[in-house]
Amino acid sequence: MTKRLEGKVAIITGASTGCGPVMGKLFVKQGAKVLMSARRVELVEEAAGEIGPDAIAMRCDVTSEDDVKAMVARAMDEFGQIDILLNNAAAPGTDKWVWEQTVENFNATLAIDLTAAMLCSREVLNASMLERGKGSIVNFSSTAGWTGMVRKTHYTSAKAALRALTKTIALEVGPKGIRCNCLVPGSIETELWVNYGHRMAGEQGITYEEWKEKALSTVPLRAISQPIDVANLALFLASDESRTITGQSINCDAGGYMVG
Repeated sequence: MTKRLEGKVAIITGASTGCGPVMGKLFVKQGAKVLMSARRVELVEEAAGEIGPDAIAMRCDVTSEDDVKAMVARAMDEFGQIDILLNNAAAPGTDKWVWEQTVENFNATLAIDLTAAMLCSREVLNASMLERGKGSIVNFSSTAGWTGMVRKTHYTSAKAALRALTKTIALEVGPKGIRCNCLVPGSIETELWVNYGHRMAGEQGITYEEWKEKALSTVPLRAISQPIDVANLALFLASDESRTITGQSINCDAGGYMVG
């Protein structure tokens, strides 16, 4: 049986924790060679090491043009092509009411959550995808970018803008045979989400389990996504199975936000 990513090369940013290592493992299992990058080099090297020789790791700060260029050059040197880019790197920033918001917090969040996706996309397009006339770029937004979220003007603005960036890239590169889509997770049960839940529960004077039940009470499936759920959708969008899907923002959130 042919593997779904046989012969393809993927770059995954933000690959040290959360969904990144899970996507790396799944992509290699499906035949891809993967470059996994993150700022915390020890963690991303550990994640790639657990996957095996078809996954390599390197440090990359996706807000740095020099780092991103070095990341893409490494993928080209190691594998000779780039077929898939998963713009997974993100940061939540510091929660602040808008009347407390600082330019530093706002712009630092946009740099990681929005500008970096443009920068990484630009580099893989120029290095490989445009010349070869093929490729799939997947950006990672959040349902908070649909609904808004208190104390997160910085984060929600970036995640909403990612959907517009996705559409524009799709329009520009579509005639060249390249696709760009946006994967929009809701809550994902990662360490980051659990830590956020404990903090919110503490502020509300309830237990974490009570907070979690309350958080999921409005979700139709009464469920929270696991990293593998996000990875499975990323696999579909990266593979040729989605060859006529581009410019789309597709939710993975147990029905928490229904578009349309």
